[in-house]
Amino acid sequence: MAPTSPAVARRAGRRHPLVATALLVIGLLATGGAYALATTTATAETKATSAKLIEDGGKLFAANCASCHGMNAQGTAAGPTVIGAGALAVDFQVGTGRMPMAGSGPQAEVKPVQFDQDQIDAMAAWVADLAPGPALPADRFIAGDGDVSNGAELFRINCAMCHNVAGAGGALTEGKWAPGLAGVDPIHVYGAMVTGPQNMPVFSDLNLTPEEKNDIISYLTYVEENPSVGGWDLGSIGPVSEGLFIWIFGLGALIAVTIWLTAKSN
Repeated sequence: MAPTSPAVARRAGRRHPLVATALLVIGLLATGGAYALATTTATAETKATSAKLIEDGGKLFAANCASCHGMNAQGTAAGPTVIGAGALAVDFQVGTGRMPMAGSGPQAEVKPVQFDQDQIDAMAAWVADLAPGPALPADRFIAGDGDVSNGAELFRINCAMCHNVAGAGGALTEGKWAPGLAGVDPIHVYGAMVTGPQNMPVFSDLNLTPEEKNDIISYLTYVEENPSVGGWDLGSIGPVSEGLFIWIFGLGALIAVTIWLTAKSN
């Protein structure tokens, strides 16, 4: 057998220049196909989950809300339409127990919440699917880590005339009231500012930016976590309680001392 020359050996072991390109193309096609398949599957699963959530929300709405708001959320004589109310309004009203209402009155009262968060999310998804409306905020806008000083100034300008400078609440006209804000979940504070429930004005992003709303939440958190530096706060409702305290206890003490002195002299 004749020996193979080095040149022939090199030609026999050399790959065609297009082999590497072909392998690269095959690898890209395989990777891209796998990614497309995974993405399509994930998207389909997300859509199916969203559709199931909306369907469940519709059933809950029909069973618990339609008697006042109508089967199609169009509203009735007993309750307004919620078309366009958005997920945030549902989260606020149902998440604070205001809805469903126990009975008619000047305004909906805070009650124990009748639904768990998954059910509230389902109803919110159903209402949001009806028409565009205020959506749930990003977590960074309800974190309560904003500028407390700016939040205090914004609260005094926009909120204190009804809710009191310390957020203790106060009476309004015709049997209505501004609720106290201690212990209120930040997302519900944000929801009240955006959706304007009942007597509350609506503060759009043009009035208060999401960052400024977070500053207000930060101020309320600070007030709640830091007790009154002036001593007994008497409910933080201002001169009404302070004056009442003086009249009842201060004046009562003076009368008691006067009677005691008179009795002693006799």
